[in-house]
Amino acid sequence: ATAGLSPFRAGDLALAELRRKHNTTLKMLCRLEAGSVLSGSSGILPHRDIIGQLPGQVLRTSSGTRLLLRRPSLDEYVLLMPRGPTIAYPKDISAILTMIDIHPGDTVLETGSGSGAMSLFLSRAVGPKGHVISYEIREDHHNLAKKNYRYWRAAWEIGHVEEWPDNVDFILKDISTAAADMKSLTVDAIVLDMLNPQTALSVVHPSLKQGGVCAVYLANITQVIDLLDRIQTYKLPFLCETIIEVTHRNWLVSPAKIKNSKPSQMVETQQNTEEPPLK
Repeated sequence: ATAGLSPFRAGDLALAELRRKHNTTLKMLCRLEAGSVLSGSSGILPHRDIIGQLPGQVLRTSSGTRLLLRRPSLDEYVLLMPRGPTIAYPKDISAILTMIDIHPGDTVLETGSGSGAMSLFLSRAVGPKGHVISYEIREDHHNLAKKNYRYWRAAWEIGHVEEWPDNVDFILKDISTAAADMKSLTVDAIVLDMLNPQTALSVVHPSLKQGGVCAVYLANITQVIDLLDRIQTYKLPFLCETIIEVTHRNWLVSPAKIKNSKPSQMVETQQNTEEPPLK
């Protein structure tokens, strides 16, 4: 369906998909510029051949390879954008957004900014009347998060009627030293994605509204135990409601060998099929 779609323009983000052997897909992300080309082992495709086309069409490279061109979704963008630290994956971000139950117009505190993946999803969730405050202790991560956020917003404005909200404040500061900032701040939810979140709890909890949710993203169960120990030892006013691991499984359905003169279907699972990010 092309209703409501606008053609690709210079400055747009385009996602090229190449179907490969063994039912895998190579995804290439680029920002369209009139004088640039999309190049790889499958040949080249000048950006000028993409500009003016509607998303969802298949174009051929110089070697005849078919590429599906469309605008990337937000989860595809955060998986392919430049990264410093490891990002929170979209499957985990979706679970966190469900947990904290935020709405348009809410204010959310995030620590740390990382590469900006969580910031982008929070930005969309709270909308133009909402507010995201994102703390980051490392300057390189802080700058990268701002860059990725601005890059997405600029491309969004070109391909859509309404602009992406400018509702994230990126702050370069150690959250454990920001107690004075928190005194004048009231937030609807908190998301902690940092190395030692237990050091931030005593600082951020006064800003969280009564009954609000603080979601913590941790890499392993040892860190979870350290966090719970901190809450108990310092008698912090938090109740641990749930601890979950989010799993994601891809299914592959493809034609199998003909049996008794009738085609049958073969179903199998594939895990960890995501391509590494491309620069």
